[in-house]
Amino acid sequence: MATIIETKFSDIYITPDKKAYIPDKRTSNALINFVPDDFDEFFALLENSWDGDNPSYSICYHNVFYRVERSMTINGVQYCARKMPAKIPPFNILGYPKELVTYLMSLRKASGLILWAGPTGSGKTTSISSLLKEYLSTEGGFAYTIEDPTEQPLDGIYPVATGGLGLCKQTLPINGQWGESLKSALRSKPRYILVGEIRTPDTAGEVLRAMTSGHLVLSTIHANNVTDAIASVIKYASSGGMSEDLAYDLFSRGMLGVVHQSLVGTTVKKPQVSFLFANPDTTKGDQVRGIIKTGRLNLATSIETQMTRMSRGMTMFPEINSRDE
Repeated sequence: MATIIETKFSDIYITPDKKAYIPDKRTSNALINFVPDDFDEFFALLENSWDGDNPSYSICYHNVFYRVERSMTINGVQYCARKMPAKIPPFNILGYPKELVTYLMSLRKASGLILWAGPTGSGKTTSISSLLKEYLSTEGGFAYTIEDPTEQPLDGIYPVATGGLGLCKQTLPINGQWGESLKSALRSKPRYILVGEIRTPDTAGEVLRAMTSGHLVLSTIHANNVTDAIASVIKYASSGGMSEDLAYDLFSRGMLGVVHQSLVGTTVKKPQVSFLFANPDTTKGDQVRGIIKTGRLNLATSIETQMTRMSRGMTMFPEINSRDE
């Protein structure tokens, strides 16, 4: 029988009776029983790495990261461990339209928020991590990440072809407080800030402030579509004490783009995306920012128009100086 390291799989499920299952690769959802030679070693690491509190954490097994979810079922503890890539894949091979890749790369000198939305397991974290890696390798600068758990191997130094370096430091939330960690990140004067996921009111509030303070912020959120992603950020922020009007105003001023993706296919999954961007030049008039500021998220026409323009190779915002692309 093969080991865990030798076997290709996305997720491994371990039930309370210590039986392991992985996707069968022939259908969309079916599983098969998996009995790896190194199961006991892997299982011991799962158990011993839990801090006794947070059900979401990460482990590193033979130099490969796994994102772990520990759940208490009626029969005992169950684990789901998702294997993360040993290396972050280049952004241009993830399956996105080349026009979208080119436009996102043009934002490397901008400031504001790039928000990646989608369901669980749709590749959101891989996407923003890969995009940040491209920014660091192309533009350089200091990146600060806040993740719980850490999933992608971003920490390190990135040589830039034109000279200089990019530097990334990956961190965990300070005492579980995402808001406090974001405040600490801002004091470190980063060019880029990656927030693993917006899932609490204090995270949303601090992200809204960071995206309007001259930084390029990347984050993810669980959402069904682009509009739902924006509404969710506003809902989180307003439930934490920020007024809805202020939340909409900050989002409208700080938004660079929202991308929603899901994965389609059985054996080979590819991203299916929709997106909405705001003009990165905030001195220019922009209909998208105006709509969001009103709080009435009637964005379907804007989304369709932008996707059509991009698919036809048309410039998203003709007034943007081409030197930034």
